[in-house]
Amino acid sequence: MADEAVSRRRRVPLLAVVLFVLAGLSLVPALICFAGEGARLHPALSDPMAGLAFLVSAIALAGSAAFPLVFARLARRDRGE
Repeated sequence: MADEAVSRRRRVPLLAVVLFVLAGLSLVPALICFAGEGARLHPALSDPMAGLAFLVSAIALAGSAAFPLVFARLARRDRGE
C-alpha cells in the first residue's frame, strides 16, 4: 500500500529543483547590489546597476527550471496518470 502512495505522488524533477535554487541564489546578490551594498561583496559590484546581470541570470534560471516541470507533466499525461 505504501508503494502505491509513492508511485502516485508527483515527483519534481531534480534538475528543476537545482535550477530554482540557483535562481534564488542569483537573486540574493542582485538585491544586495540594487540596495547599494554590492561594494561589500566586491569593488566591481559597487554600482547599483551591477545587480542587473544577477537579476537577468535569476530570471533565466527560473525560466529554464520550468522546462523539466513541463516535460514531466507531459510525460505523466502520456502515461495516463
